[in-house]
Amino acid sequence: MQTKPHALVVMSRQSFDAHFDRSRLERLAALVTLADPLWTDDLDTPEARTRLAEVEVLITSWGAPPLTSARLTSAPELRAVLHCAGSVRGLLGDAVWRRGIQVASAADANAIPVAEYTLAAIIFAGKKAPFLAADEQRAYGGWGSVTGYGDLSNFGRTVGVVGFSRIGRKVVGLLGLLGGTTCLVADPYADPDQVAAAGGTLVPLEEVLPRADVLTLHAPELAETRHLIGAAELSLLPDHATVINTARGSLIDSAALAAECAAGRLFAILDVTDPEPLPLDSPLRRLARVMVTPHIAGSLGTEIGRLTDHTLDELARWTAHQPLTAEITAEHWALGLSA
Repeated sequence: MQTKPHALVVMSRQSFDAHFDRSRLERLAALVTLADPLWTDDLDTPEARTRLAEVEVLITSWGAPPLTSARLTSAPELRAVLHCAGSVRGLLGDAVWRRGIQVASAADANAIPVAEYTLAAIIFAGKKAPFLAADEQRAYGGWGSVTGYGDLSNFGRTVGVVGFSRIGRKVVGLLGLLGGTTCLVADPYADPDQVAAAGGTLVPLEEVLPRADVLTLHAPELAETRHLIGAAELSLLPDHATVINTARGSLIDSAALAAECAAGRLFAILDVTDPEPLPLDSPLRRLARVMVTPHIAGSLGTEIGRLTDHTLDELARWTAHQPLTAEITAEHWALGLSA
């Protein structure tokens, strides 16, 4: 009888409770060998070091400590890290790639609620719903009293998608639900045929901006993407356009965005900000033309179970020596595609 590989779950207590109900724990135990402790949020305790010495696979999520070279040294048998969340930045380092350890994440599963949130934000942006709700003078006056908000519709509009990432790709597909929408995609690395197959048209960013009624951001956080949308780019957007950010706050120059919204020209729906959370004196907190939500687009509540199921499916493939469907390679890491 083949011996099951030893595994250790590494994440915060809150994450563990959210990921693993009884049935999912039973499935985990059926796939791997678990010991005491089966879960930890601290890899530096004597108990954790003892477990690390025999562990072949780590199941990680939010709250997992970074896998530093010293910690990896304590895990000589480690062959795989399967992450039950999206980004593995902050968790992994170069030592993981030097060791040839396989890595996979549930970012594809986590992309689903982010894309759904983005579609809802686009629809609300078309009707300017959050901003009218925040405008006490107009919120209760009926549509005939609304002025200065542009065209309140979702038909025949142009949506600009910046970044044909796993989330951006899903957003492009979901936009097909809106009648007559023109979807323009800006991504220097995207394949035009793949963009077209998803329902968009690949064009340079400078061509997207003056045409976009809604601009939604899905680019990775890299040194070269910091303030990708700055004062110059914002100035090219049409009057009454809405900027949506569910990716990383650093993609937008917050001060420039606040200035455009305060001037009454643009609107914004932000699930991420730079910095995060926003300082108490940030003008973005006070503007009726800006809606800020507390980084809720990603998986929460029952959605977390989908991430666990995705990871357990990967674990089943890994234990059966089958290819992983969501493997992150050193090349992905270098390009920022793991973020």
